[in-house]
Amino acid sequence: MRLRIITPLSVVVDQDGVSALRAEDATGGFGIQTGHADFLTSLVISVVSWVSGDGTRHYCAVRRGVLSVTAGQEIAIATREAVAGDDLTTLDETVLAQFRADLETQRLEHVESTRLQLNAIRQIMRNLRQDGHSGSGILG
Repeated sequence: MRLRIITPLSVVVDQDGVSALRAEDATGGFGIQTGHADFLTSLVISVVSWVSGDGTRHYCAVRRGVLSVTAGQEIAIATREAVAGDDLTTLDETVLAQFRADLETQRLEHVESTRLQLNAIRQIMRNLRQDGHSGSGILG
């Protein structure tokens, strides 16, 4: 099989001769072998592993993504960020920890942004109500 792992900025992995692949989606880990049925799933932050034809195992940490299998011979992973490496411990401890921390930071920033937007809307509504009571605003 051919495996391609791509980000918006680069092709991280482009390898022929992959005999098996393991990945993880929201339902848990799963495997793909040559001849697998067409398949599409959304990956979670995890480490994808695969075995090349010579039996060597390879790894790539992905920051979520979409995995597709086409005709049992093509595996494509499109992800926002990916880091390939042969040391599973380093990928698991360092890269995945960073991906998770970045995700938590983004979540907190989104919450803060939403809070600021709601406060702005409340202030606008207060001003509209005040103008309405004085008879000289939009509502008056």
